[in-house]
Amino acid sequence: MSEAEQHSHTITIEVPASAKYSNGRRSPLAKPGWQYVEEAELADFSAEEWTFLNAQSAEYSTEERANAALRMLGTLKDDPSFGYQVNTYTHCLQSATMVMRAGWDEEDIVTALFHDMGLIVCPEAHGPFSAALMGPLVSEKNYWMLRHHQIFMNSHSDNDPSFTGDKDAREVYRGHPHFEYTATFVDKFDQNALQADYDTASIEVFLPMVYRVFARKPHAVPVID
Repeated sequence: MSEAEQHSHTITIEVPASAKYSNGRRSPLAKPGWQYVEEAELADFSAEEWTFLNAQSAEYSTEERANAALRMLGTLKDDPSFGYQVNTYTHCLQSATMVMRAGWDEEDIVTALFHDMGLIVCPEAHGPFSAALMGPLVSEKNYWMLRHHQIFMNSHSDNDPSFTGDKDAREVYRGHPHFEYTATFVDKFDQNALQADYDTASIEVFLPMVYRVFARKPHAVPVID
């Protein structure tokens, strides 16, 4: 098989319009009245430049953080499946839908929406991937769940003849304050959120929740195991 045939599934990525501002052209500023830093190396920034840059950065991050996360999730929307009935995008929406219909709170729903966003690009550590994204905005229980949920998924792999890991790896955490919460999430809203015929809510249902959670003031992420 030729190299071209091996990569016949490769897709063409359209260059975003914003990329056209590189190669000697400045990217447009997000808001009228904002300023560019004239130096190109951090060590050369003046105190005055750091002052306005930090102010602009804080405002930009507050307004764009949710949009950036939603764009990342949206890139998965039209992905094919590797065998599950639904792709990762639908899995995430389906998980969030299940959490919502179970009456869990808004933070839990948004956490579910983004819990597997790194599954394809970072499969070996997709739990910590999502934990890093959501950790500064959510409670310790959801941060811990995100970090560890892929370990808890091992307990559902009994019939997988190729699985060589520890199906009981989660047991080392039994007794932890967030063990039962994580086990419940995985059992009820993760390992079973793969149903093509499930009435999954659209992303529009979750947008107001996403914007409210992402509008929170970020906090320090705890150092936990």
